[in-house]
Amino acid sequence: MNELKSTMAGTVFTVDVNAGDEVTAGQTVVVLESMKMEIPVEAEKGGKVKEVRVSIGDFINEGDTILTFE
Repeated sequence: MNELKSTMAGTVFTVDVNAGDEVTAGQTVVVLESMKMEIPVEAEKGGKVKEVRVSIGDFINEGDTILTFE
């Protein structure tokens, strides 16, 4: 399965994509808040988003799946 995983722990500040959206490599898909900083999480590759597994306000850990691609 093609997954985008978090590289750090933080709280989901924004979710910028929805299931069914086409994304390109380097596009910001989620913004995390950690230590009062906003950190954009970018897609490593392009594709169609199958499922978004986080919501605004969720706390995620390093290695947690943020979204999956078809």
